[in-house]
Amino acid sequence: MTRLRAVAPLLVAAVLAGLAVFMVQRAGCDDPGRYVPSADGYVLVGGCIAPGDIVVKAPVAPPTVADADAPAKS
Repeated sequence: MTRLRAVAPLLVAAVLAGLAVFMVQRAGCDDPGRYVPSADGYVLVGGCIAPGDIVVKAPVAPPTVADADAPAKS
């Protein structure tokens, strides 16, 4: 039983790693893309991701909290 407890996590990790490699190989992207330097930094050229594929929400400003140590304004 102890040997099974030692080997089981390694076996699960190996299966998951093999599954990840299999999925990446079958992703179907002929052009993986490349990064090229530009005036603003690096830009991804080519690849299988279009600009609208990844949606990033605008950051929300945290609510301001009154400083407890500051004296009250009158």
